[in-house]
Amino acid sequence: MRAGILSDIIVLSLEQATTLPYLTWRLIQDGARVIRMEHPVYGDPNRRIGDNVLGEERMNSYFLAINSGKEAITLDLATQQGGEILEGLISKLPVDIFCTNQLPRNYAKLGIEYKMLRKIKEDIIWLGLTGFGPTSNEAAYDPVLQARGGLMELTGEKDADPQVVGIPLADMGASEHGYGELMKALYKRVLTGKGTRIDISMFQSTVSWLTVPITLTKSFGKTITRRGNTHEFFAPVSVYATKDGYVYIAVGNDKQWNTITSMPEFRHLAKEKYEMNAGRIADVVSLNREINEVTKTKTTREWIDIFTKATVPISKVNSAEEVTRDSFIKDILLHAKDPKTGTELTLSPPPFTTAYLDSVHFTLSFPPRFGEHNEEIYGSMLGYSQDQLKEFKEKNII
Repeated sequence: MRAGILSDIIVLSLEQATTLPYLTWRLIQDGARVIRMEHPVYGDPNRRIGDNVLGEERMNSYFLAINSGKEAITLDLATQQGGEILEGLISKLPVDIFCTNQLPRNYAKLGIEYKMLRKIKEDIIWLGLTGFGPTSNEAAYDPVLQARGGLMELTGEKDADPQVVGIPLADMGASEHGYGELMKALYKRVLTGKGTRIDISMFQSTVSWLTVPITLTKSFGKTITRRGNTHEFFAPVSVYATKDGYVYIAVGNDKQWNTITSMPEFRHLAKEKYEMNAGRIADVVSLNREINEVTKTKTTREWIDIFTKATVPISKVNSAEEVTRDSFIKDILLHAKDPKTGTELTLSPPPFTTAYLDSVHFTLSFPPRFGEHNEEIYGSMLGYSQDQLKEFKEKNII
């Protein structure tokens, strides 16, 4: 018996790439049972991305990061028999949530439109995750959405080229918005007994993060663009060199600035023109240069101790490896071990601790191999015989 708030929820997901697999991985962390469905020939392209760490096909390193805890089946939905099998999956499992990140033009062809699946199970919750919404068939990858959605224009050095954010924020931001919509749909179903159709536009999701840039641009005609490590509205806020690396210092108000200039090392910066935030922003280049000359005189650890004691925000610029050793993170990293090869995965932590993750001691099953659960789900659960499964496989139906 699975623990967790979603322990009785079954999710069938026709998924590939990053954005939908990340969403269903989030559902896994709440105890949901997630069955990922792939085409029996092509499968999820992300299975072939990254290093072949296991020495086998379709289990490359990039795929392993966000697919632990799931089951995997293959099915060609474009065939008549594939459609019949899908109907059995929806009704007999039974499926609570169906998700897809197919282009909308494929919904009817594959028999996965909301109105089609609703005929099979009236209270089903249906989620379609697309680049630009259900009326567009324009393909979209995360960097394209970052470019079109304004994130790249805001990222990078002031006089240099636009840059992508270091993680696929457009992908995972849309996943988080989809997660929230699913929670509302599940609540609605409890109250009314009715299902829901959810359409998530990755583009709309991406642009929704541009709160301050859009308000100031459209309301007051202000141009908001990239500024490197500095901040449009606060100073000093930047990366500064130390004896042995870098620290990021963020001053959010004049009181914090007064605290800094009361330190012996920064007392020479207690100038009238810097007393107010606006004055510091007006001379930010010179100010940051002077701060940098001071920070280079001590080690990163020394500055962190000094600023932390003074309650002024500061951090070492950590690598991914260093982040995993942080005292707030190291004990909540997720883990998965491959029973076949013994390979152990360390996975990113959840955004919050859940009853399900506590119950499994932050350990999930290893990411599923291509079609790994075909026999269990089609045979044991749907009742197809071994001969039927062999026939389906020979015809590339599964």
